[in-house]
Amino acid sequence: MAILRPKDIREMPEKELAGKLVELKKEMMKLKLQTATGASKDAGRIKAIRRTIARVYTLKNIVGGNKKV
Repeated sequence: MAILRPKDIREMPEKELAGKLVELKKEMMKLKLQTATGASKDAGRIKAIRRTIARVYTLKNIVGGNKKV
């Protein structure tokens, strides 16, 4: 799955965004497992996915108005 940019995230409908978030979490779990077993050395990809997940949550809270003070 490609890394999502903020512009792409803002344009996505809520349901599609939730689906992408699930896909990203599954991919990150798979990569972590591969790294732990020694099958993959792609630590940079894990970092990029983790940042994308954080970006999704951040923009979701800003756009959705779930901002807590």
